[in-house]
Amino acid sequence: MNGMEILRHVDHTQLKATAAWEDIEKICEEAVRYRTASVCIPPCYVRRVKETYQDKLTICTVIGFPLGYSAASVKVAETLQALEDGAGEIDMVINLTDVKNGRFDLVEEEICALKQAAGEHILKVIVETCYLTEQEKIRLCHCVTKAGADYIKTSTGFGTKGAELADIRLFAAHIGANVKIKAAGGIRSVEDMQAFLQAGADRLGTSSGVALLRGAGLLDGD
Repeated sequence: MNGMEILRHVDHTQLKATAAWEDIEKICEEAVRYRTASVCIPPCYVRRVKETYQDKLTICTVIGFPLGYSAASVKVAETLQALEDGAGEIDMVINLTDVKNGRFDLVEEEICALKQAAGEHILKVIVETCYLTEQEKIRLCHCVTKAGADYIKTSTGFGTKGAELADIRLFAAHIGANVKIKAAGGIRSVEDMQAFLQAGADRLGTSSGVALLRGAGLLDGD
């Protein structure tokens, strides 16, 4: 898989709390040039990016980010606003307090509500693996599958640890046939990107993918 092929799987990401417009513009320009899967940006920038770039790229944004414990109704409202502003994909954070209280029924209900709001748009469910036991991860694979989400995603990138290969393999063994995997957080080398894709991830969430591939001389024209 060459550099451009890898970037077809990358959600080119800028989610820092201090991200200025020039930071967002930079990843958007790179996304257009290298045709990444999407740009993943804060909700406050969705409308401006849509107005600036129209259909030149796919906009992904985050909901309930990064802690996930806002009310489900608030997350639904966030989702509807993001779609109205021009987002094409939604990455939601689950309520980890529900997980720790054993209320997987509420987790599934929330995912269902957001998938209903998202409609035909892609919904990715961030479970924040660094805070989960193996059994919780397996239960969440079932929740994501039964709720009809499109992806299970490892991490926000703001937790104590990002994606790990063992989690990708665990997800692959327990998700339904219609659910894909996104690895995010802690992707620091081209080798990491290749390994996650080989392990079963379909998407990679990273802010450094273009720079890593460019540095390795794997992008045409660089």
